[in-house]
Amino acid sequence: MLKIGKLAQQAISAASYLAEKYDAEGTRVSASEIADVRELPRPLVAKVLAQLSLHGITSGITGPTGGYRLARPPHQISLHDIVSIFEPIDIRPMCPFGPNWCGNGPPCPMHDAISAAAEQVDSFLQKQHLGPFCGLKSRSR
Repeated sequence: MLKIGKLAQQAISAASYLAEKYDAEGTRVSASEIADVRELPRPLVAKVLAQLSLHGITSGITGPTGGYRLARPPHQISLHDIVSIFEPIDIRPMCPFGPNWCGNGPPCPMHDAISAAAEQVDSFLQKQHLGPFCGLKSRSR
């Protein structure tokens, strides 16, 4: 199973809801609505959306008619774009023999398998985008 940190998972959840609501009219959604629909804590959603906004994934407007929307079309936002904001995904797993083994002489017996798995995860995150969420309707509670 793919291991992604909790904050990055919650960011994907919030962004996927914005992808559901994405339209040509520029519809904006409140952090409270996202939190309620996705069953996430409101302060956490506000924090996640602020980070996504700082990195150009979302755009937000304050005030009574404000809210958030994706800054670009959902099919142009990969999971890698989101996850990389919240955790370092380009770091390779440590060698089973220790942090200074591989790269300092012959690789360990698992080096190639570990490298291949890390590349598969990175490739998956790069290829998967928010496009499939466009137009979906969230389940009602």
